[in-house]
Amino acid sequence: MIKEVTDRAPEYNTDVMIQEVESIPEPEDEASVSEESPDPVSLIAFGAMALLAFFEFFVYRDTWMKYEYEVDKDYSSKLRINIDITAAMKCQHVGADILDLAETMITSNGLQYEPVIFDLTPQQRMWQRTLLLIQNRLREEHALQEVLYKSLLKGGPTALPPREYASIEPLNACRVHGHVYVNKVAGNLHVTVGKPIHHPQGHAHIAAFVSHDTYNFSHRIDHLSFGEEIPGIINPLDGTEKITYNHNQMFQYFITVVPTRLNTYKISADTHQFSVTERERVINHATGSHGVSGIFIKYDTSSLMVTVSEQHMPLWQFLVRLCGIIGGIFSTTGMLHGLVGLFFDVICCRLKLGVYRREEVQLHNEMNNLNNHQTPLLAEAVLQE
Repeated sequence: MIKEVTDRAPEYNTDVMIQEVESIPEPEDEASVSEESPDPVSLIAFGAMALLAFFEFFVYRDTWMKYEYEVDKDYSSKLRINIDITAAMKCQHVGADILDLAETMITSNGLQYEPVIFDLTPQQRMWQRTLLLIQNRLREEHALQEVLYKSLLKGGPTALPPREYASIEPLNACRVHGHVYVNKVAGNLHVTVGKPIHHPQGHAHIAAFVSHDTYNFSHRIDHLSFGEEIPGIINPLDGTEKITYNHNQMFQYFITVVPTRLNTYKISADTHQFSVTERERVINHATGSHGVSGIFIKYDTSSLMVTVSEQHMPLWQFLVRLCGIIGGIFSTTGMLHGLVGLFFDVICCRLKLGVYRREEVQLHNEMNNLNNHQTPLLAEAVLQE
């Protein structure tokens, strides 16, 4: 009876099982897969390292200006003033000199009077407009001054270019240019009517023989600086032009001079920076506006000295920053790779658990069907006995 039951048990088809085993895909070789498709994370990491190292090299090549402040202890030396001013009056009618707080008059021996034409040529006018444009940009972008410091001795001359051709126009203006040495105290540089004279009781200009109708202090400041002249430096008043149609006009410039020591890789010099405030008014004694017509530049020196030095990143700091970039990218990509791998592992495990659960339910159903099929056979065998 037992033999009969076993004979009636379901038989498995070996050919079908072999085909199912053969249909299972074989795992691909990991070495061949890695050779055919490189890791994208590694490509991104090496690309970022190369890009950041490239930019860091340019940072290493660049320089910056360092500003240091200290008390100016040099009070015994002389201050040099460089002047290039054109007034719209004939040279025999104007005079320029300097008078400081110590009542020391600096004669105009170091200054030259040159008859010129006040109107500019088209080329000179273009130069002036370019200079004024640079002045406006310097007022808005203070960092451009560092660019000028770095490009010293490379920039073109800031002086007004000469005329291209000789003109037949009358010489209706006077160019006062040159340099003088003064004491390092407050003073007043003025260009006014008449030649200056100095006498024990004060300071005066001989203006009795100049007609009032010839007064015209329309002027142009082509250059005004303090200290050593350095090519490429643009001063606040360079290119300034004032036009007036009043014979009694007074122009005033109030200047604060700051001693500056400049140390760059191209030049080392002692110069001066300055800030300026402008004012102009009409002289009218009837309304209480007293004074003298002319151009007055009042200056005062600061007790602080500024040291501007060009700095460069040392090699060891560049190497440390480079190592930091490489190590940081390796660490960051490693963490990102681990997080992404963990994320995909969690998702894949959930999917795999769902597949295994479905296979388990299917196997359980097959076993139940098998048990239900075998149970009647066993009951029939028992009844036959």
